[in-house]
Amino acid sequence: MSERRPYKSDLSDERWALIEPVTTGWKAKHPSVSGHQGRYEMREIVNALLYQSRTGCQWDFLPHDLPPPGAVKYHFYKWRDDGTDEVIHDLLRWQVREGRGRLADPSLVVLDTQSLHAAAGVPAATTGRDASKKVPGRKRGLAVDVLGLVVAVVVLAASVHDNAFGTALLDKVAAGTSTVTKALVDQGFKKTVVDHGAGLGIAVEIVERNPADRGFVPQPIRWRVEQTDGILMLHRRLVRDYEHRPASAESRVYWALSDVMARRLTGTSALAWRGA
Repeated sequence: MSERRPYKSDLSDERWALIEPVTTGWKAKHPSVSGHQGRYEMREIVNALLYQSRTGCQWDFLPHDLPPPGAVKYHFYKWRDDGTDEVIHDLLRWQVREGRGRLADPSLVVLDTQSLHAAAGVPAATTGRDASKKVPGRKRGLAVDVLGLVVAVVVLAASVHDNAFGTALLDKVAAGTSTVTKALVDQGFKKTVVDHGAGLGIAVEIVERNPADRGFVPQPIRWRVEQTDGILMLHRRLVRDYEHRPASAESRVYWALSDVMARRLTGTSALAWRGA
């Protein structure tokens, strides 16, 4: 860490201490067949991922004083495929919730989707056009708790109906925790989602908008998911979908919010958009 000047996105010692046990445990379970310990520190690998998340840079444009793209890619894809990224995220989420005097897992979640333009080069087979919002690309679905912390994320083509997102998100929520008994959704979700939730033991309530409202009017509790969508927009890698695989786009959400939660747990101010 003393060999280079730090970037604003770098982990502090306190934030690294929250993540280090997971990466150390992962490395111990994945020894090199040659016995080599690896040239790059896990902390620097994570710093490179957070740098890319905040700046939105391409793999080949990672700064030369961070680990090379090949090494960072290797860990990003490995952690995406074996769920390490989600493990880190969930451990931090539990700590934030407990720090707020709540149980580790929620009893209520809020579901919503957000359509994003896809970058050039993203495979057409995994993209589509949101007929309602006229957005070509992908759609990101989130299930968040009452603090706005993500419980599940699903990324699919923008042409996929919210019903499919709702059922997929509920499946992930039910698989990840047995404590959720209620979900709030907007009017884009239909009876299909309500029925699917009932089969999982989750009561889905469709929150209807007041016909007299004009423009954006925050809905009680449901506004939390809108807030989380806005927080994700501070991470430029998430403003547009650059990932070839939807699973990579989901992993980017976990890394961005892990950074946010680690900052909250250590009392570190988040970077402003203009300062990033």
